[in-house]
Amino acid sequence: MLGVLNKVFDPNKREIKKLEKIADAVEALASNMEALSDEELQQQTERFKKRYQDGETINQLLPEAFATVREASRRVLGLYPFRVQIMGAAALNDGNISEMKTGEGKTLTSTLSVYLNALTGKGVHVVTVNEYLASRDAEEMGKLYNFLGLTVGLNTNSLTKPEKREAYLADITYSTNNELGFDYLRDNMVLYNEEKVQRPLHYAVIDEVDSILIDEARTPLIISGQASKAALLYKQANAVVRLLRNEEDYSYDESTKGVVLTDTGVEKIEKSFGIDNLFDLTHVRLNHAVNQSLKAHVSMHNDVDYVVQEGEVIIVDSFTGRLMKGRRYSDGLHQAIEAKEGLDIQNESMTMATITFQNYFRMYEKLSGMTGTAKTEEEEFRNIYNMNVIVIPTNKPIAREDRPDLIYASMKGKFEAAAADIAEKHKKGQPVLIGTVAIETSEIISQLLTKHKIPHNILNAKNHEFEAQIIADAGKKGAVTIATNMAGRGTDIKLGEGVLDIGGLAVIGTERHESRRIDNQLRGRSGRQGDPGVTQFYLSLEDELMRRFGSDNMKAMMTRLGLDDTQPIQSKMVSRAVESAQKRVEGNNFDSRKRLLQYDDVLRQQREIIYKERNEVLETENMRSLVETMLNDVIDRSVDAHTASEQKSEWRLKGLSDYVNAVLIPEESEAELDFENKEREQIREELKELIRREYDAKEERYTAERMREFEKVILLRSIDSKWIDHIDAMDQLRQGIHLRAYGQSDPLREYQNEGFAMFEAMVESIQEDVAKYAMKAEIRSNLEREEVAKGQAVNPKEEGTPVKKQPIKKEAEVGRNEPCPCGSGKKYKNCHGAVS
Repeated sequence: MLGVLNKVFDPNKREIKKLEKIADAVEALASNMEALSDEELQQQTERFKKRYQDGETINQLLPEAFATVREASRRVLGLYPFRVQIMGAAALNDGNISEMKTGEGKTLTSTLSVYLNALTGKGVHVVTVNEYLASRDAEEMGKLYNFLGLTVGLNTNSLTKPEKREAYLADITYSTNNELGFDYLRDNMVLYNEEKVQRPLHYAVIDEVDSILIDEARTPLIISGQASKAALLYKQANAVVRLLRNEEDYSYDESTKGVVLTDTGVEKIEKSFGIDNLFDLTHVRLNHAVNQSLKAHVSMHNDVDYVVQEGEVIIVDSFTGRLMKGRRYSDGLHQAIEAKEGLDIQNESMTMATITFQNYFRMYEKLSGMTGTAKTEEEEFRNIYNMNVIVIPTNKPIAREDRPDLIYASMKGKFEAAAADIAEKHKKGQPVLIGTVAIETSEIISQLLTKHKIPHNILNAKNHEFEAQIIADAGKKGAVTIATNMAGRGTDIKLGEGVLDIGGLAVIGTERHESRRIDNQLRGRSGRQGDPGVTQFYLSLEDELMRRFGSDNMKAMMTRLGLDDTQPIQSKMVSRAVESAQKRVEGNNFDSRKRLLQYDDVLRQQREIIYKERNEVLETENMRSLVETMLNDVIDRSVDAHTASEQKSEWRLKGLSDYVNAVLIPEESEAELDFENKEREQIREELKELIRREYDAKEERYTAERMREFEKVILLRSIDSKWIDHIDAMDQLRQGIHLRAYGQSDPLREYQNEGFAMFEAMVESIQEDVAKYAMKAEIRSNLEREEVAKGQAVNPKEEGTPVKKQPIKKEAEVGRNEPCPCGSGKKYKNCHGAVS
C-alpha cells in the first residue's frame, strides 16, 4: 500500500516536472544564443548584472543566463549541456542537492548555477574534497567563466593572506572544505579588519556533498596553539603568592570568595618579578597568573572544593559532593591549583578556535550540492541543512547489470573466488575495478593477483593527482585497479577502445560497507552515459557487517545445505537482508551525528555572540561606550555582591572599598571612597560618576586618539584570552558529561545548562578584565595589538608528510565498552555501536 502511495505522491516526480519546465524555457532560447557573435554573447554578463541591480531576481534571469552559459560552453569547452544537466543546475539554484549518476557531467552542470549566482557580485564558492580537484576544475571551467567576463580564484593551503584575499574577491572561488573552514576561523582571530580574507558567506556549491556534509560531519576543524610557557608562569606565580599575608598583602571576602591584592601586595609582586607596573599591558599574563594563584591559595581548599587523586586535581561538586571527573576549572584556575599542589601542569596545547563542517556550511545564505549518491541520506540533508535531494534522470538509460551478492562461508573462500573472477575477466581484456573497504583488504587482493600474475594498480586515497590519472585510465582494455572506496573520487572512468564490445567496466566489491551510499558510489563507477557494465559484490559470513547481523543463522543454513567454502549463496533475499542491516546502521549513525550537532550547537551560539562582539570592536572607530558599559556592569555586580543583605549592618562596605581600590581606581588617583550612611543606589551612582571622571582624566592625559586604540587593544586581548580558555573548558566539560547519565540526568540538558553558566561567567570575566586594564594600565607610546597565542592549522588530509604536534581534525572514536556519546548511559556496543 505504502509503495502505491509513494508512486502516486512521489515528491521527486513533482520536482522533476518543475525542473522540466525550466529546461523547456532554457532550450527555447538555444537558437537565439547560437545567433549571437562571441562579443555579443560576452556582453550578456554585464546586461544581466545591470538587470539584477535594477531589481530583477536571480530566478527571473535564470532561463537567459543558463542559455548563455550553455552556448558559451559549446564554443569554449566543446561541451553542450544536456537537458538533464539544465535540470540538475536548476535544482542547485534552488538550494538543493542534485543526485546525478557518475559520468553524467556534474562539473559542467554546476557551471550554469555558479554563473547565475555569481552575477550578484557577492561571490560563489565551489567546494571540492581535495586541492587537486579544486585546481583542475578552476583551470578547466575557468576558461568558460573568463570568456563570459567573470573572475575565478583558487584558494589553496599554500597561499599568503593577500593571495587568499584576492582569491575570495573573485566572482567564483574554488576551494576545499578544510581551507574554507580554517579561513573562517582565522578571520575571527585577526587583529585588524583589513587582515580578513573572506567576504560574507553567500552561495556554495559542494561537489561530492555527501562526503563533506555527512562523512566528515563528526570531524571538527581545530586551530590550536602551544601554551607551554604558561606552565612556568603559574609555577613562578605560585612561589611568590604563597609568601603573601592576609589583610596586609591581600583582602579576602568570604561570602563572594573574592580575593584582591592590596597596594602593598602589588608592590611585593612587582619587586619579586623585577617589574615597574603589574598593570602594564605587557604583564597581562603575569597579572592573570598571580590573581589565579592567589585565588587557588586563599579561596580553594583541598578536600572541600577539589581532591587530588593519582596526580590529578578533581573538582568536587559543591551541591552534591560528587567528584566531577573530566571537568577542569576554566580561566587558568585549574593550572594554578596544580601548581599549588606541586602537580604537573596539564596544558601543553590549547584549542584556540574550532568549528564543525555542519555549522560552517549552515552559515551560507544558500547552499547546494552534487553527488551520485545522496538519496539514502535524504532525511539528514533535509533536517540538518534544509536541502532536498532531487534525483535527476540519466541522459541515457542505465545498461549496467548489478548482480546479486555472492556469499561465502569464509573470507578465504570469498577472496579466492573474487581473484578467479578477476583473472577470467582480465584474460578477455575486460577492465576491472576492485573496491575495498580497508587498505589491508587491498593488500590481500594485491597478493592474490600477483599470485595469478595479473598486473594491477593500487590506490588508497593518499596521492590525489596521481590517483586521478590512474582512475581515469582504469577503463582501458586489460586494466586492473584496486581502490579503497574514496580513492580517485570525482574523476570519471572513460572506457578504452574496444571495451564496449567485451562488456564494459566490471566492478568487483570485496565487502559491503556499512553505508549503502558508499556501495552505490562503487557501483556507479561502471555504466556511465548508458555504457554497458557489470557489478558484483563478494561477501563472506566473516565480514564485519555480516558478523554484526546474525550471520550465525546463515552459517547454519549453509551447513544444512551441505555447502562448502567454494560454493556461494546467491540470493536476492540475502542481499535484501544485508541492505536492511545497512539501513539500521545508517539510522544509528544519523542519530549519533544529530546528537553531536545538538552538543555543538551550544558552542555555535556562543561562538556567534563572541565573533559578533569581536567584529564590532574591529569595525567600530570609537569603543568608549562599550568600555563604559562594561565598567558600569562591573560596578553594579560588585555593589550588589557586597550589599546583598536587606540589613545595612550586614553590608560589607570595607570589602567593596578594597575591591574598588584594587580593580578600578588608578594608582595616581587621589579619590577617597566613602560609602558610610548611603543607600545602595547612591553608592552605585557615585561610584559610576567617580569612575567616569577618572576615565575622562585619563583620556585628557593620553589624548582621545590613543585612548581609542588602547580600548581596542584591551578589548581584543580580553575577549581572545577568555574565549580560548572557555573553549578549552567546554571541551573538558563535553568529554566528561556522558557520566551524568549514570545519575539519571540528561547529559545534553546538563551540558546546555552548565555551558550557559560558564559562558555567563566568561562574559563577566571579560568585563572585569577590560574594566581593570581600562582604569589601571598605563599606555605605552608603542601601543600595539598582539595575538594572545600563535595558532596553526594543518590540513588533516595532507598525509604522507611528517607533521609536528599541531592542530588537527580529530575524529570522535568511541571504544565498544565506553559510555555511548549520545548520553544514554549505556555502553557504546549496546547503544549506537550496535543494531537492535
